[in-house]
Amino acid sequence: MGKGMVVLVLGAGLLVAADSIAGEIQVLKLSGDVNVRQGVTEVWNRVAVGDVLRPDDSMKTGPKGSATLAVRTDAGTVKRITLPPEVIVDLSDIRDLTQDELMLKLTMEKVRSSSYEWKEEKATSPNASVIHGANKGSAQTVENDPAVGAMQLRGTRVLYENGYYSTSALRAMEIFRFYPALGRDFSNRLLVAEALERANLRGESLNEYGAMLGLENLMPEQEALVRARMSALKK
Repeated sequence: MGKGMVVLVLGAGLLVAADSIAGEIQVLKLSGDVNVRQGVTEVWNRVAVGDVLRPDDSMKTGPKGSATLAVRTDAGTVKRITLPPEVIVDLSDIRDLTQDELMLKLTMEKVRSSSYEWKEEKATSPNASVIHGANKGSAQTVENDPAVGAMQLRGTRVLYENGYYSTSALRAMEIFRFYPALGRDFSNRLLVAEALERANLRGESLNEYGAMLGLENLMPEQEALVRARMSALKK
């Protein structure tokens, strides 16, 4: 350890250097089956306490697995994030976006979604398994494996619960593009609308709530909730 280096002592006894880079993520605690994948490869490797992870890594927890991460913030503090069982999280999403970054990425995602829907309409073998190349930070996903999409979506909830509203909304939209059935679920769409609202994109949130009124099998209480949120946003 270099001369004069200051360290912060976290609960599990792990030492995190105070002069570490903002955005750096270190594994603080592990339980059960937890793996890391680098970049867009499909190879998952076991992770160990003390490992420093890269922004293009992804983490996956098993049915009884969990992990606690120490994230160095831009303000120089250390934030803890706990991953529950059966989630996949792209570590590139554990960061805050500026409004300009969010709007740019949101526009790009809408373009990708429109292109994807057009290709689906032109597809000649709708039942075939299709492997899609996702954005940087996401692995390629197999369209007929809903378990992967469900784990990724649970990961977006972790992001949302830890205040990463922008990246949780963007990631959920991407997941809906690959797994349309997940995008037809009311609670999943509500996550996106609420995340956009908390990210201070009132217009985009209002549009998302409006689109939710077109969901099939919308319950009366769900419609009432959506209309109440829309009314509040219009004030």
